[in-house]
Formats: sequence, C-alpha cells, structure tokens
Amino acid sequence: MSSVVGPDVAQERAAFYERIDRNSMTPLWEVLSSLVPPQPRSPLQAALWHYASLREHVMEAGRLITAEEAERRVLILENPALRGRSCITQSLYAGLQLIMPGEVAPAHRHTQSALRLVLDGEGAYTAVDGERTTMRRGDFIITPAWTWHDHGNLGREPVVWLDGLDIPIVRFLDAGFAEKSEQLSQGQTRPEGDALARYGANMVPVDYQPKPAEPTRVFVYPFERTRASLKAIAGGAPNAHDGFKLRYVNPATGASPMPTIGAFAQWLPAGFETRPLRSTDGTVHVCLQGGAEVRVGEQVWQVEENDVFVVPSWHTVQLRAQRDTIFFSFSDRPVQQALGLWREERL
Repeated sequence: MSSVVGPDVAQERAAFYERIDRNSMTPLWEVLSSLVPPQPRSPLQAALWHYASLREHVMEAGRLITAEEAERRVLILENPALRGRSCITQSLYAGLQLIMPGEVAPAHRHTQSALRLVLDGEGAYTAVDGERTTMRRGDFIITPAWTWHDHGNLGREPVVWLDGLDIPIVRFLDAGFAEKSEQLSQGQTRPEGDALARYGANMVPVDYQPKPAEPTRVFVYPFERTRASLKAIAGGAPNAHDGFKLRYVNPATGASPMPTIGAFAQWLPAGFETRPLRSTDGTVHVCLQGGAEVRVGEQVWQVEENDVFVVPSWHTVQLRAQRDTIFFSFSDRPVQQALGLWREERL
C-alpha cells in the first residue's frame, strides 16, 4: 500500500491537525516511529572530560565563592547534547565538588540519592546521619536519599570529588524534597567505621531486617578494599568483554547500594583489550588508576587518571589498557532492571 497521498488529502489532514491542536491533541501516527523506535536512539553525546584541564576551573571556583555560600560548590558536567539541563545522561547528574581547608559544606538532606568518588587531595570528611568517614582517593561514598549529610575539610589541601546523583530521575517523577539543617555540621553520634563494622563484615545487627529496596547502611566502600578485591580475582583469564569487573552491593541484601544508581569497579591488565559491548544504561566512567585507549562508537580517546567519560545508551564501548588500569563506573541499571528494560549486547 502506497504511503503517498494526493494534495487534497494532505491538505485535509493538515487542517484536521490544526483543529485538534487547539484541544492540545496530536496524531500518534505522525510521531509513532520516534516514540516507539526499533532500538534506542539516545540524544546523548559520548563525551570526555580531562581532569587535568578541569582542575584549574575547579580551583578558581574555590577563590570565587565559599562552600557555605554555595551550599555545595560544584561544577556540573553537562552532556554536550543536553546543555542547560544539568545532567550527564538523561537519568543522572554528575559534577566536581571542591572543599577547601577549614571549610564546611553545610548539612542538608534531600530525596535524591548521591554518590561521591574521591579524586584529589586529603583531609576531608563526609558525615552521614551522625557518622563521619575520612575521604581518601578512590573511596566510593554514599549519601542515601533523605539522610542528613555534610562535608568538611580538616586538612591542609583542597579536596575534590565526583558527585553522582539521580536528580533527573527524581525531577522526572516530580518527587524532589530538600531540607536544610539548623546546624552547620552534624554532631557525631557514632564513631568512624561504625556502619562498616555493623553492616559491612558479612554480619548485621540481629534485629536488622532490611526491605528489598532499602539503601545500604554501609555508606563508604574504601578504595583500598576495592583494589585488593580486584587484584585477588585477577589471577585467571579475564572476561573478554569486561576484564575483571565487580559490582558494588548492599552487603545485607546483595542489591545495588542505592535503588536508582548502580556502581561498578573494573580491572584491566596492561595490554588487555575488551571486545565491543553495548547496553541500555548510559554509563559514567572514571579512570582511577593507569591509562587506556577508549573507543565509543567511532570516537577514540586517550584516558588518564581522574578523567571522566560518558557512554550513551546502546553505544558500543571498547577499552584497551596501556597499563594496569582500574575504572569506576555508575549508571541507572538498577532502575532499568527493576522495570524489566535493561539489555546488553556482547559483540
């Protein structure tokens, strides 16, 4: 059946579309192919941020505004195809946060879940619901939804970390709430390491019965432990597509540490090259150790320590390690899996 119509029919349809437009209606058949595509057509752009070139801007922000004034002194990493929307993928936000010596980023809480990946400097801490953890490079730290949290720097040098939040998901659902504390920083109600001892040593308190979607009570995953685990499993043959890759979990449930954000750590031995892989979760990657050549679709980048790059949904990614390399990554995979939407293809 021909899809070509005569000028009279085309004119009649156009007039019909104009009339129904006055009632805020539109014909599905005119937009169906974009609403229900044969495969994902992400509007995102694959993008790379070299930390060495960004650090100067981050430090300049430290001279221009205090952490207390800004509440959170962050430079957002916006996807080049989605400028002005404060997101790195359509579901996730990312930014570089700075805290200077002697500063406190004031306590607040919000329904958005957040992760921190420490990149640069020593001496800072994050406090979550009355417990502090010292921030060390490579540490993966969580502030679950609606938990009080603040940051401080008791050291002598600036500290920078990558923030990852589910802000676009919460915004899409119109479910965002936030509250500022009356105190600049929280009082300490538990000693440092308490949550890790109670919930992160293959044991939990005897009366603790977590719900399936409850975020982890372990809010810090030390890089020292992550690296040791990756090295320990790196004795055999690496997976052709992943190398040696682990996912972070809530130790009490085995689920993702947060219901909306999944996080992963990946070890690639020097000289190893992964086979192409694509999946529906647009993913943010950070190089924590080593260096690699990264191919996303037709783009090829040289990635060094602390560099950040994003792979859009259903774009192939291939990694070639030039030295022993560790990548951290995060995505919205738990949401897609809960909805039965997540897919991957190993090429």
